[in-house]
Amino acid sequence: MASNPPAPEAPFVPSQRSTEPFGSGSYRTDEGPWEEWNPTEESLRPVRGRHRVAKQRGGLARSSTVLGVGVIAAVSAGGMASANTGKPPVSISMPDLPSVGSLLSDDSADAAEAPTAPLSGIGVTSADTAQGTTDAGEALRTRIMAQAEQQQDQVDTKAAAASAAAAQKAVADAAAKAEKEAEAKAAAAKKKADEAAAQKAEAARLAELAKQYTLPTSSYTITSTFGQAGSMWSSGYHTGLDFAAPTGTLIKAIHSGTVTEAGWAGSYGYRTILTLDDGTELWFCHQSSISVSVGQKVATGDVIGRVGATGNVTGPHLHLEVHPGGSADGIDPMAWLQGKGLTP
Repeated sequence: MASNPPAPEAPFVPSQRSTEPFGSGSYRTDEGPWEEWNPTEESLRPVRGRHRVAKQRGGLARSSTVLGVGVIAAVSAGGMASANTGKPPVSISMPDLPSVGSLLSDDSADAAEAPTAPLSGIGVTSADTAQGTTDAGEALRTRIMAQAEQQQDQVDTKAAAASAAAAQKAVADAAAKAEKEAEAKAAAAKKKADEAAAQKAEAARLAELAKQYTLPTSSYTITSTFGQAGSMWSSGYHTGLDFAAPTGTLIKAIHSGTVTEAGWAGSYGYRTILTLDDGTELWFCHQSSISVSVGQKVATGDVIGRVGATGNVTGPHLHLEVHPGGSADGIDPMAWLQGKGLTP
């Protein structure tokens, strides 16, 4: 036969007072029922005071796991207590610290394993601060020393590079100097060889010329040279070269040419002018006699007269003048004769 289901119980009304005793034989005024209460940030008293942070033996992951499990268990227990007993849940306060290992471990055991370097500044002693300062100072000193060594290495590297460059430059300079000295020696040797060759060629030329030229007389003495100053000459200086020799000494043609003058010439006495093929005039003065006539062609060494003392003289001698191109002013006969390979 069918049975009627039991009537549903009326919901709990907080305003109604239950007559059923809770946990005792009679009703107590200090016991519920109460409404379920969940703690919030406004209802919790802030935790005051210093809290020592112990060493996290399990690491951050382990602490977080334990904290999560503990919180879940606490919340579950509180909820169950509220649902089953109707008692108000216990307030759970969490310290505002990076680590909650101190809440889950024994104080005496964690005190022995406290880390030397705390995770925060809370509870750090002066010795810990001094130790941290010492470590920071040591690290700074090590960094400075490393930088100093690096800078010194850079200086040494630059110095070595500069020394190598200086050595290379010195070697290059020495090589360049040696090359220049070798070139200078070679140039000097070449110049000397060229000069020797030129001298040899000139000597050969003069020797050939000497065959074509001859001195005007023999057994003579040079008494006056070209340009010599004196009052005895009307021009104030000597204009030729004097060969002093006894009267009658033969005068020869220095080179082949044509007689263009032969006769008396005032202060020059008896004078013969021999014009060479290049136009140079040779004056033979103070002769005692003339052996050629105007227009006569003579060869080198032909007799053209004799030494005398005619004209403005102090003794017998041959006065020789050289006039290139028939010019009025003569040149030094000594140099001209030397240029022809002759040495008076």
